[in-house]
Amino acid sequence: MTSVHESAGAVAVRESAPRPPAEPPARPLTWAMLSRAVSVPLILGLVCFLPAVIAAQPGSGVRDTAYWLQLVLTCYAGARLATMILSTRRRLLQGVFWMFVYIAMGVAPFAQVVIGQTPTPMVGPRSDLVTAIAMILVGCAAFDLGALLASRRPLKRRASSRATGGPAVAHPVRLRLLVLLALLASAYYVLKLGGPAVFFSSRQEISDTVAQSGVASAESNVGSAFLKGFGTVPALLALLFYTRRLVTSRWARRSPSTVLVWVALAVVNLIVNNPISNARYWFLTVLVSLLFTAFPSSAAMYRSVLAMGVVGALVLFPYADRFRYDDEGYRPVQSASVFEPLATKDYDQTVMFANTITWVETRGHTYGRQLAGSALFFVPRAVWSGKPEDTGVRVGEWMGMKMTNLSAPLWTEFWVDFGASGMIGGLALIGYAAARTDRRYALAVTRAGPGPGSVLAIAAPLIAGYTFILLRGPLLQAAGKLAIGALCLVLISTFREQRAARRR
Repeated sequence: MTSVHESAGAVAVRESAPRPPAEPPARPLTWAMLSRAVSVPLILGLVCFLPAVIAAQPGSGVRDTAYWLQLVLTCYAGARLATMILSTRRRLLQGVFWMFVYIAMGVAPFAQVVIGQTPTPMVGPRSDLVTAIAMILVGCAAFDLGALLASRRPLKRRASSRATGGPAVAHPVRLRLLVLLALLASAYYVLKLGGPAVFFSSRQEISDTVAQSGVASAESNVGSAFLKGFGTVPALLALLFYTRRLVTSRWARRSPSTVLVWVALAVVNLIVNNPISNARYWFLTVLVSLLFTAFPSSAAMYRSVLAMGVVGALVLFPYADRFRYDDEGYRPVQSASVFEPLATKDYDQTVMFANTITWVETRGHTYGRQLAGSALFFVPRAVWSGKPEDTGVRVGEWMGMKMTNLSAPLWTEFWVDFGASGMIGGLALIGYAAARTDRRYALAVTRAGPGPGSVLAIAAPLIAGYTFILLRGPLLQAAGKLAIGALCLVLISTFREQRAARRR
């Protein structure tokens, strides 16, 4: 008994003895701490260093008003892109917008002005180029204004009730039907073109095979657009939904059937959505949407996509058309400078805007006709004999170009129909919609949102990736896949509470 009391006393003494002060826990290395070290070189690199390096390149460019306006536009877009990268919130749509503007309408056109070369010839006077650059800058400011107005307006909280059901989620049965549709449509697409081997040859081979299949004609490309659209878009959407389920649901990761469906969809996408048989901008859509879906709350992935996207667009993108033609038709780029490909291929957005301004001055505005043609893309020309062609095609034919697969950036589409006022209003509305979508997406992925089946958590990354295509244009070419994706999302969406799915 004595030993027991002594042991108890010893324990009491040890408990009452003063303890040495605990060492403060190590402060985690957060992005807030890193941002102070990263922000200065990032801003200096995008806004000062890269434009200065381009300005020092040898060339025959004239340092006139177009030169200085282009320099201002490049620095402005670089500053806004740096703001998106350093932001504490993930702004998917706005971030991709400013990345595109900085590369395709900032850095690349600035290199063209300095070197004195353009991918597409400019047929009008130099003053039209000055107007184009100035209007791009005004359109960027309008986009910022729309985003600012959206940030000032509070988001309405949607009450969860049996009537409204809260945010849209994917209905489980309809999602399975989407998977079935994706597998069948992609299988038909593959069989129609003669098997999987053709998808690993070249885009030229794909186009030739589609033409031989009889789904396209010289008068209309609606058949080929539907074949390619339904063969690729449902497969990508189904893969995105199942990727989100695996990422956000422990139950889904333990379900063999879910894993097997994801593997099957991954194999199908590897065939129909690979970078060999698809345009570079579409593969960017696939890659960006997958990354943002697989890492919905990762600030590091968001910033890496924006930052590394600039490097990839400047260094890799001009050479990424290796599989556009077969071995006989491929002509490798011969350049002594990393900036020369920016001036000789791909990035023709600014010069095409200038050519479009010249074309409008001779033909007049179309007052909504071009946008109507894009919205009614599914109407065959046999039914609508006066259906407008792509804006890039119309301007290219007017220029006398043999190759009319030319860009028509969003600024151009608004300008053709409604002039400067329509362009300003259109880009302001787009900025407003982009900012509102970004805010709702941030709430959906950072809080206890609608769970693995959230439609917004899939739609926002998909639209962010597709923004490259929408901004590059023409809209008539971009409308098909966008409409198919929207149709699929509408058909599988429900506003009813899926409590069991959320618990999973």
